[in-house]
Amino acid sequence: MPDLRDHTTLRLGGPAREWVRARTEAELVAAVADADASGTPVLVLGGGSNLVVADEGFDGRVVEVATTGVAADTDTCDVDALAQCGGVVLTVAAGEDWDALVARTVANGWAGVEALSGIPGSVGATPIQNVGAYGQDVSQTIARVRTWDRLERTQRTFAAADCGFGYRHSRFKAEPGRHLVLEVTFQLRQGDLGEPVRYAELARRLGVEPGQRAPLAAVREAVLALRAGKGMVLDDADADTWSAGSFFTNPILTPQQAAALPDDAPRWEQPDGTVKSSAAWLIERAGFGRGHVSEAAGERVGLSTKHTLALTNRGGATTDELLTLAREVRDGVRERFGVTLVNEPVTVGCSL
Repeated sequence: MPDLRDHTTLRLGGPAREWVRARTEAELVAAVADADASGTPVLVLGGGSNLVVADEGFDGRVVEVATTGVAADTDTCDVDALAQCGGVVLTVAAGEDWDALVARTVANGWAGVEALSGIPGSVGATPIQNVGAYGQDVSQTIARVRTWDRLERTQRTFAAADCGFGYRHSRFKAEPGRHLVLEVTFQLRQGDLGEPVRYAELARRLGVEPGQRAPLAAVREAVLALRAGKGMVLDDADADTWSAGSFFTNPILTPQQAAALPDDAPRWEQPDGTVKSSAAWLIERAGFGRGHVSEAAGERVGLSTKHTLALTNRGGATTDELLTLAREVRDGVRERFGVTLVNEPVTVGCSL
C-alpha cells in the first residue's frame, strides 16, 4: 500500500489502510459513496500540496482524484455565472493539474488566472481554499462548482455567489468533508493582456503601475520567477521547496488588534472593516528568520531559506518534527504580538 509521503509535497505521512485511484467521475463518486455507506473513513487526495498527514498514516480509504477533462466553450455569454460575453467558459475535471491548466489558458489567450501560475495541486482543490496569489484568487473567475454531496448523497451545483468565498475560505471548507468536488467551471476573458495587476511586487517585476495590464505570458513568467525565488515552485532536487507552500495564512485582525501592532507592521484594511497583516512579517519580527531550525524539532525540518512562510522537510523528517516547528513559530508570534496564526494546510490524524 502506498505511503502518503510519496503523494504529498511535504513528503510526509504514513501508509493508508486502503487506496483507490479514481480515473473517472463515476469511479470517484463510487469510491467515496461506498466508503461512506460502510462507515469507512475517507481521505480525498488531489495533488497533496496542502496536506499534513500523521506519521501513522490514515486508517481508512484514500481516494486519489485522477479524473481528467477540459472543455472550452468560447464566444458565449453565461448569464448564470458572471454575465460576461465574448469570453470562454472552461469546465475542468477535478483531477486536472492546476498549473498545467493555467499554462493552457495563457497559451490560448484566456485571462483571469495567469497570476496563479506555479501553484501545485489539482483543480478540484482550488475552490475549497479559494486559492490565491499575487492579487488574484479563483473566486474572481469561478462560475460554478459541481459536487457530490456526501450528506444528501446527490450531485449539487453551486453558482459562484453560493460558494461562500472569502480569504482562503469557502462553504466547502466551512463544511469539511461534505462536498466532493467533481468539476469546476471558470469564465475567463479572451485577449493577449492579463487582468489588471493588483500586487505591487508583481507590478514592479513587470515594470508596470498597479492597476495596469501586462501580456499574459509575461505575467506567468514573472510569477513563476517570483515564486521560484521564494522556494515556492516544487523542485525534486531542492529540499528547500519540499513544503506545503505558505504554512500560515495572513491574519485577519480587528482594528484594535491591528492598532496594537508596531507602527511599521503591514496593515491592509478590508471592506468589512477588519485589517489584514502579514504572517511573514510577524514571523520574522518574532525571531524566526529564513532558514530557522528549531532545537526541539531537530535539523531535519526548518523554515525555508527563501521564505519564512514555508516550513520545509529537509530530508528524512517526520510529521511530528514539522509540527513541533510549526508550534514553536505559532506560539512565538502569539507571545510577541498577541496574534495567533492559523495554519493553511489541512491536517490529517494530527493537529497543532
